[in-house]
Amino acid sequence: MIAGIRGAGEDGYTKPYSLANFVGIGRVPPDMGVGFLNVSIIRLRSLLLAAALSFECDLVLKKNEGQAVLSINSQNPQMRLISKAVEVLRDGGVIIYPTDTVYGLGCSLSNKRGIEKIYEIKRRNKKRPLSFVCSDLKHISQYAMVSDYAYKTMKRFLPGPYTFILEASRLVPKIILPKRPTTGIRVPDNQICLALIRELGQPIISTSVQTEDGEDLGNPSLIDEYFGRIVDLVIDGGTIVPEPSSVVSLVNDTIELIRIGKGDVSAFQ
Repeated sequence: MIAGIRGAGEDGYTKPYSLANFVGIGRVPPDMGVGFLNVSIIRLRSLLLAAALSFECDLVLKKNEGQAVLSINSQNPQMRLISKAVEVLRDGGVIIYPTDTVYGLGCSLSNKRGIEKIYEIKRRNKKRPLSFVCSDLKHISQYAMVSDYAYKTMKRFLPGPYTFILEASRLVPKIILPKRPTTGIRVPDNQICLALIRELGQPIISTSVQTEDGEDLGNPSLIDEYFGRIVDLVIDGGTIVPEPSSVVSLVNDTIELIRIGKGDVSAFQ
């Protein structure tokens, strides 16, 4: 019922008019003029549109495009928004999401077409491998050969800003392992990232978001300007000061510091 709009019935008593009286059917109440009806319809449709936009205010769709920017609380991610992002991943989409070091460009690990698109976006030589992010150590053990030594070492530093090089299991697609048996795996200390992985149920490809000049981007607005037209979703988890992860190899239970980045690396030197 539309509050405040009433008309006279056949019995002379006033009665409310339903939404059907005003939208689509075009019936004019006997005691109301056409002009009043037209104004009422316009106002009603405006209210309905405003309500719909308000309901989806978290998801800001870009004009003439299917892409979107999704703002998620970095400390306490809203699960309904995490679910929206995961839907994009399950549909084969490529997204940009926050980690504890940089904004990452990624797709689900099983999405071969998405991985190929990431190589194209990054203009990355396909002979160079891609790393991926897992939710915890147990998750890592499904995708890599983890010895007791490697497990105890990683347990001290994860979640954290480290990429560990391990021997890959058969679950890791060959497309991200060009002619090598090892892979880079992370467990970022970022609640949005971890929630995405857990909800998806599989790892997410992770490579830094960079301009053509190799500059890492940490501002979601700038990221959207550069990449909004070519990815399926940008997650705004706040501004990040980009700093690459430290890379440590644990292959054959031998520690080798490959790259010094974010995080304390004194234990690896």
